[in-house]
Amino acid sequence: MSDLKKHLLKGLSDSVVNMDESKTIEIAHEFIKNSFNAYEAIDQGLADGMEIAGRLYEEEEYYIPELMMCSDAMYAGLDILKPHLSKNKSGNKHKVVIGVVEGDTHDIGKNLVKIMLETAGFEVVDLGRDVPPVKFIETAKEIGAEIIALSTLMTTTMENMEKVMQMLKDEKNETIKVMVGGGCISPGFANKIGAYYSGDASKAVKLAKSLVAEAVVC
Repeated sequence: MSDLKKHLLKGLSDSVVNMDESKTIEIAHEFIKNSFNAYEAIDQGLADGMEIAGRLYEEEEYYIPELMMCSDAMYAGLDILKPHLSKNKSGNKHKVVIGVVEGDTHDIGKNLVKIMLETAGFEVVDLGRDVPPVKFIETAKEIGAEIIALSTLMTTTMENMEKVMQMLKDEKNETIKVMVGGGCISPGFANKIGAYYSGDASKAVKLAKSLVAEAVVC
């Protein structure tokens, strides 16, 4: 990786953490001007900045207003970078249903995962925020999705992820795989409820690819 690219990626991350929308836009334009990969800018720049902001929030150095300003900076950068993403044009796309579970309205992480999955060639149906468990399953069956991706940042709503898993078990549905993620989610919790864990947006894409590949093999 060139020194310039490293410098710009760090700049994108820092500008998100510093809530500097105009700086994020400036660096995003510079990144594209140098013909660097827009996906890397989102993954290693903007997403990295939001991860740091999320940790600062957990450590109570940032509060909701700061987190929202960080997300505004991130979305400003996304607006510049998204048109330059080279999408996978394969005709037969694997389908994913994604959303934030009922009781939670924090969707920054979910939105990043959605963008990454779409860029990787998945067809993504976004149910949004505060989604009842049954809605995930109904939608997945309706469109023939292979994966349900659940997100939450709140410990109080983690039980709704477990409800999705229980409903699938009650139906003896083994064809739909469930991915879970969010600030409060751990690999241990995912394992306990029988779901697959993803720690961030880029890992979510790798996990989703491995799950659909596994389904093909099976």
